[in-house]
Amino acid sequence: MSASGAAKPEVRDAAPEDAAAACHVLRESIAQLCVADHGNDPVILNAWLANKTPEIVAEWTRQEGNSLLLAVERDAVLAVGAVTDAGEIRLNYVAPNARFRGVSRALLRALEARAADRGNRRCTLTSTETAHRFYQSAGYIDDGAPTGKFGTAGGYPMSKEIVAKS
Repeated sequence: MSASGAAKPEVRDAAPEDAAAACHVLRESIAQLCVADHGNDPVILNAWLANKTPEIVAEWTRQEGNSLLLAVERDAVLAVGAVTDAGEIRLNYVAPNARFRGVSRALLRALEARAADRGNRRCTLTSTETAHRFYQSAGYIDDGAPTGKFGTAGGYPMSKEIVAKS
């Protein structure tokens, strides 16, 4: 327990049976917290959410070269993250009710640690407009021109040097 009395979330590997809960967090986070990116445009939002189904998330848990991690507190999924064996962070989404509690930052550290365990010296990601300042505060730097990855011009390629495990 922390000084505030709240339990510190556990970060662990996701399993196929976590897919529905993880999918719910992904969809709620995108819909509610990424409005700056999708502008509540149903076309953009539907395209972004199209691959966020329990079936696809379950496949991500078994995907070779990919680590899907969860931040969990009292059996509730608070955040979902993914990193490839090459050090690309593909997901880092927090449940709206867990925002500003350090959950996403703890998950990011775990994703970076997994990348380091795989021998990477650098993590890369494409940030949303919503998360851009968050990643900058975690040491990531802009690494290219913005892209339209999230349906807008707000996809920011970023990178950070990390310490690889030998």
